[in-house]
Amino acid sequence: MSWIEGRFEENVIVTTLEQGMNWAKESSIWPMTFGLACCAIEMMAVGASRYDLDRFGAGAFRATPRQADLMIVAGTVTYKMASRVRRLYEQMPDPKYVIAMGACTVGGGPYFKYGYHVVKGVDLVVPVDVYVPGCPPRPEALLEGIMRIQDKIKARKLGKGQVEVVPVPHHTGCATVPELVTA
Repeated sequence: MSWIEGRFEENVIVTTLEQGMNWAKESSIWPMTFGLACCAIEMMAVGASRYDLDRFGAGAFRATPRQADLMIVAGTVTYKMASRVRRLYEQMPDPKYVIAMGACTVGGGPYFKYGYHVVKGVDLVVPVDVYVPGCPPRPEALLEGIMRIQDKIKARKLGKGQVEVVPVPHHTGCATVPELVTA
C-alpha cells in the first residue's frame, strides 16, 4: 500500500497539470476543412452521423486555419497548390498536427511517375504526423489516424525553450531545414 492510498475520499483524481492539459487538448481537436480531391468525400463521411467524429471530440470542422489545430490534407497536392497548403499550415496556432490522407497525398498516387505537376508527397510541403494510406482510404482509416493524433497529444511533454524546426520545401522535391536564429 502506497502512502497516498486511503488519504482521499472516493471520486478524487490525482494528476499533473500537464496530463490534464493534454487530456483537454486531445478531447477537443478542431480539424480544418481542407479537401483537394476525391479523398475529401471520405473525410466528409467521417463527419457525418454514420461515423460520428464528435465521439472523439473532433467534430467541429473549422473553415479558417486560425481556429484549427489539425490539418487533414485529403487529395492530390499540385505544385501550384503547395504554396497555399504551406501558407495555411503557417497560419495555424501551435501546437498543430497534420494527417496525410490518401495515396496521392502520401506519395503522389497514380500520378507519381508521369505527373510533372504533382508533389511527390505532402511531407515535402508540411511536416506530417500521421499517414493514412488508401485510394481513397475508408472513413474508419481516418478515424484510426485521428486516434493516433490523440495518442501523440497525450504523450506530448512540455519543455522549456523547445523550438520546432519545419523544413522549407522546394519544387525540385528537396526539403531544406532553415538555420535556427537564437536571440
